[in-house]
Amino acid sequence: MALKQQPVVRQQMLIRKPVSEVYEAFVDPAITTKFWFTRSSGRLEPGANVTWEWEMYGAVAPVSVKAMETNARILIEWHDPAHPVEFSFDGRDDGTTLVAINVSGFHGDDEAVVPMAMDSMGGFTFLLAAAKAWLEHGIELNVVADHHPDAHVT
Repeated sequence: MALKQQPVVRQQMLIRKPVSEVYEAFVDPAITTKFWFTRSSGRLEPGANVTWEWEMYGAVAPVSVKAMETNARILIEWHDPAHPVEFSFDGRDDGTTLVAINVSGFHGDDEAVVPMAMDSMGGFTFLLAAAKAWLEHGIELNVVADHHPDAHVT
């Protein structure tokens, strides 16, 4: 039986830091490398095309910034074929930020799309947990690197 509609991955996490700090952590690769990818060719800016790397896996992702609203939203497309990833930042009155991530546009038949969506859900769960640990406590969890230690390249 075929899926009636393509899956959309939704994940969110409350981070106990002000929205400006959390937003900047996703825009500035000097910060993002503390909790997600290991290298970036540049900062996220409107219209930018950057490359993110996970050196431990030999993985590279081209990223195209489609839209940005300071302290509120980042929309990128990544991978090949490209699919959208939207990061939303909801600054709360108590100085916390709810970060929500929506990923859609998975390509292929059901047997290909379902595992991609599930892998994406897991990856963005790791991302948000690691961002929370870094931003709230200054701890590098290394969950991205430690998820598949046998897949590391030298």
